[in-house]
Amino acid sequence: MNPSLRNLLAVAAVVLALGLAGAAHAAAAPPSGVANINTATEAQLKLLPGVGPSKARAILEYREAHPFRTASELIKVKGIGKKLMQKLEPYVTVEGKTTIKAPPKRKKGRKRSKQ
Repeated sequence: MNPSLRNLLAVAAVVLALGLAGAAHAAAAPPSGVANINTATEAQLKLLPGVGPSKARAILEYREAHPFRTASELIKVKGIGKKLMQKLEPYVTVEGKTTIKAPPKRKKGRKRSKQ
């Protein structure tokens, strides 16, 4: 195969993969409610956008040694940077109850076309 054609196909594959990954991420519905980062469980923390099992455990470990005084202190947790913190701000608090809930599941099914 021609090297320039091979390179073009490789670039096209990368662009396609990035586009599909971005579309899947954009389709994820946000949670409802808030998580009190001083009292939330690991399962509740995992409902936060961009927080998986390892970041949830990192939050739990950090708060054992340093309870959070403000939600913005979450940026001190390893793996949470400015961009992620911006996504988390609407969903985190240090006051009140944790009320965070997963978004409702989308029904899978085909749309019927009108004929």
